[in-house]
Amino acid sequence: MLTNLYIENIAVIEKTAIDFGEGLNVLTGETGAGKSIIIDSINAILGSRTSKDLIRNGCESAFVSAEFSDPCEKALETLREYGFEDEDGTVLLQREFSLSGKGKCRINGRPATAAVLRAVGVYLINIHGQHESYELMSPELHINYIDKLGRLSEDIKSYQEAYKKYRSLKSELDKAKYDEAERERRVDLLSYQVNELERAELYEGEYEELLEQRMMIENREKIASALSEVREFLNGGDESDGAIQSLENACDSINGITSVYQDAESIAQRLQNAVYEIEDCYNEVVALSDDAESEADSLEEIEDRIDLIHRLGRKYGSTIGEMLEFLEKARGELEYLEKYEENREALAQECKDAYNEAKALAESLSDKRREVAKRFASQVREEMSYLDMPNVELVVRQDRCELDSNGCDSIEILISANPGEAPKPVAKIASGGELSRMMLAIKNVLADTDDIDTLIFDEVDTGISGSASQKVGLKLKEVSKSRQVLCVTHQAQIAALADSHFKIAKTVSGGKTYTGVTLLDHEGRRSELARIIGGVEITKATLDYAEELLSQGK
Repeated sequence: MLTNLYIENIAVIEKTAIDFGEGLNVLTGETGAGKSIIIDSINAILGSRTSKDLIRNGCESAFVSAEFSDPCEKALETLREYGFEDEDGTVLLQREFSLSGKGKCRINGRPATAAVLRAVGVYLINIHGQHESYELMSPELHINYIDKLGRLSEDIKSYQEAYKKYRSLKSELDKAKYDEAERERRVDLLSYQVNELERAELYEGEYEELLEQRMMIENREKIASALSEVREFLNGGDESDGAIQSLENACDSINGITSVYQDAESIAQRLQNAVYEIEDCYNEVVALSDDAESEADSLEEIEDRIDLIHRLGRKYGSTIGEMLEFLEKARGELEYLEKYEENREALAQECKDAYNEAKALAESLSDKRREVAKRFASQVREEMSYLDMPNVELVVRQDRCELDSNGCDSIEILISANPGEAPKPVAKIASGGELSRMMLAIKNVLADTDDIDTLIFDEVDTGISGSASQKVGLKLKEVSKSRQVLCVTHQAQIAALADSHFKIAKTVSGGKTYTGVTLLDHEGRRSELARIIGGVEITKATLDYAEELLSQGK
């Protein structure tokens, strides 16, 4: 759960720290005091996009941090996926953003990104507010409620894998629908390219070999002269002994004394080894000379070959490796086009089979959704009846549609708030108060489908009052028994049920506006409830009524 929220230089908040507790945490305050800033700060720490307008006037940057204790396993798994670990069951998220546009994010003191904050944040806090109303007003998102209640994620995953395969094959099949004349032109071009490259008989490393051969031919006289001199130095000439003969003579001389001078034996052996080594060198020099003299290719033939490689390179790749790669691809495409009809029929059958598999999975998913939709409508209707909407009629309309990423279903929630009226789309008839209660009802129905420990309800009491707000408060209290709940409210009946009640108040000092957050004691709560009930003038009657609400909320 969220144990501590620290905010610095965000809007009218200079510095404040809030220690949230278990159960129901309520935040109240006059309009404009800064309640929305708390929610904006939490959104920022969860990785949402931030605006420079959030930074307090006169400041260069803003900072927010949130500490969570005992996060759910899914949050811990996500942390580990990104290379982070919790610290003794605690996770600390921090974010700083500045007027320059630069920002810093950290998780347990280590650098992170806003994307990582978002990935982890969805498993730490669930915020229900204006965005949730947007979901209710957007029929295309209603299907998510049914899938979540039915715990259909694995079914959806299996279907989407099959659907992705079908779409890939369909795309490939569409690309394969060649115009016959275009196909023939392509076959002619590929045939020419393949024949030209195959006739060239290129191989890896040939170009480097040709350059080496050209250099040898251009320096043939120099090479021959040098090798001849080396042979003479090693094997001697008409007027001198070579190195080999000199070493053999040295060996004969020293071998003559080894029988009487044992210290000379090692030198004798080394000289003999030197003879063998120099003889090997001489033999290799002779072979090199023969190779240089027997070079068959003329310089003109080599230059022609190099020129051919350059010409082919301008068309098929800058290196022989790239040209050979082009050849392989061209061969493959040519073979495909030459067997076009055969390949197209096979691809069409494979695409049909993939479609049938995806369709079967979609229909199975649709059947499950139909059963879940009945349960969803019944449970939400029951919750809304408790929330002072006893005559509400709720229907989940499920129509078949063409396959898409969600399957073959178009799902929309329809409601009728008054007897005798046919259910209609939520967006057309629901008032603000009805949306708020419907949103809370849906969240209660879905409460057990996730492990998120902290739920935030931002002004869920919009458009309601009296007994309806009392029941909304009781429902929030019920939810808070199994997880932490934070609620921004204007209703005294809801605030009276809080386990922890925070007052957000705005003051002006030195021409600047400051917002502070205070945890209220019993007397403070009584005064705050009286303010909510009675407005500017607080009477003994309003204080007594506030006390009565507090006693009922225990």
